[in-house]
Amino acid sequence: MVGFFPPTGTITVDQIYVHYQVPVAAQRKPLVLVHGCCLSGKTWESTPDGRMGWDEFFVRRGFPTYVVDQASRGRSAADTSAIVQVKSGRAGSDKLPDVFGAGQESAWQIFRFGPEYPKVFPGMQFPLEAQAEFWKQMVPDWSRALPTPNPTVPALSELARKLNGAVLVSHSQSGIYPFEAASIDQRSIAGIVSIEPGACPKASDDMSIYKGMPILVLWGDYVDQHERWAGRLKACREFASVANRAGAKAEVVVLNDVGLPGASHMLMQDKHSLKIGAWLADWLDRHIAK
Repeated sequence: MVGFFPPTGTITVDQIYVHYQVPVAAQRKPLVLVHGCCLSGKTWESTPDGRMGWDEFFVRRGFPTYVVDQASRGRSAADTSAIVQVKSGRAGSDKLPDVFGAGQESAWQIFRFGPEYPKVFPGMQFPLEAQAEFWKQMVPDWSRALPTPNPTVPALSELARKLNGAVLVSHSQSGIYPFEAASIDQRSIAGIVSIEPGACPKASDDMSIYKGMPILVLWGDYVDQHERWAGRLKACREFASVANRAGAKAEVVVLNDVGLPGASHMLMQDKHSLKIGAWLADWLDRHIAK
């Protein structure tokens, strides 16, 4: 017992926290921004060195903008019942949830600040002078302890329905979620923007759910210098090719190829993040009906 609270009772789990801003007389489809591994909705709110984040930027560009904390992350409470059961002796330690925190050294390489810690890729645009502020954004990640599909997926589908159609914008670990949400109800998904996804749908999957759907898979720089990301880019290109043969409108874009070099994995926080955001806003205006 902690204070006045006994180790029994009812708690709410598997929900997602969402905060939003809606421009006056908005005409564009809402954007739902979903963060990646070991992070929260803070990813989109501002940059580590204090510049405008995509949350505010896209509102200023006329998009209703919804920022999510994934289930069991950040402001979305986690299910601690397994911990309570082990602590009280009702379950063995093997039942403890698989919760992890990413180390800064490994994140440095995975986020492609450089080939290895503390080396830096030439021309890399992440504001490393403010890295101490970025590391403060890292939070415990419960995704390995959650069921499949992650509870965030049906919650995103529900949110898109409530918004009468939305563009789901995912990043990294959450990259596959918009595709999984489309498999629940593709009618509520106005488009998908998957930024450096941990995975794209397999080329052998059913592609009929993406027929007519605008899809952008967006990549930063130095991908070919990291085996993990190079393989994922290749798989996403294979997906896009197969999906387009089934009637999708899928594109895979590497920012260096459109004149925006130096982007890290955290491209929404890079020094040229607003230029990347402006490029993305123009893409959305060309592909997503108002």
